[in-house]
Amino acid sequence: MLTSLFPLESILPLGLQVAAVGLWLGLLLIIAEGLHRFTQTDSEVVRKVVHIGTGNVILLAWWLQIPGWVAIAASIIAGAIALISYKFPILPGINGVGRQSLGTFFYAISIGILVAWFWPLQLPQYAAIGILIMTYGDGLAALIGQRFGQHPYQFWGEKKSWEGSATMAIVSFIVTASILAIVEGNLWNIGVIALLVAGIATVLEAFSKWGIDNLTVPIGSAGLCFFLHQIL
Repeated sequence: MLTSLFPLESILPLGLQVAAVGLWLGLLLIIAEGLHRFTQTDSEVVRKVVHIGTGNVILLAWWLQIPGWVAIAASIIAGAIALISYKFPILPGINGVGRQSLGTFFYAISIGILVAWFWPLQLPQYAAIGILIMTYGDGLAALIGQRFGQHPYQFWGEKKSWEGSATMAIVSFIVTASILAIVEGNLWNIGVIALLVAGIATVLEAFSKWGIDNLTVPIGSAGLCFFLHQIL
């Protein structure tokens, strides 16, 4: 089974691959804790800096052609650290937003699930689409909604804004269309697929109780994109 997670030939030694990813994540944690401890930056903004920065790991994994088992193991470790951090304040700059949420845990696990799904198929673009929709779509939607959201609404008890949801839809469309265009070329069906994926991602993001959208958005978006690409 593990050999099926090596479909991509590595372009760098494994040690350098892991070091590159570790360096990037370490830099993000330093920035987050620095903002939390030494500035007046709002905790939610700090969390979104890490949220957006961490999602780019999927691009590093794709570009460096990191073996699937490495990414899966890393996601499990990250998920465990996230669970521990809810009990002990080891990551106050990330989790200190004053609400109960398993979002950080779900975020880590979703990366592992998508890598386990698409790396063996040699289709990393779908994993990237799912994670980057969550990374940039949800991250920017929250920031835009908080700062400019003047038209609130409720979805299954969750307070959202139309401005934030519009941001989610637009960013999801751009992410999906851009990656598909880069990988597949300028095909007629890319716009249709991107539009449908953006719509579903926006609906899934609207329900974010307990941070479950960090799981449903990337997996739902990637799965739908993959399915639509098979039939369109």
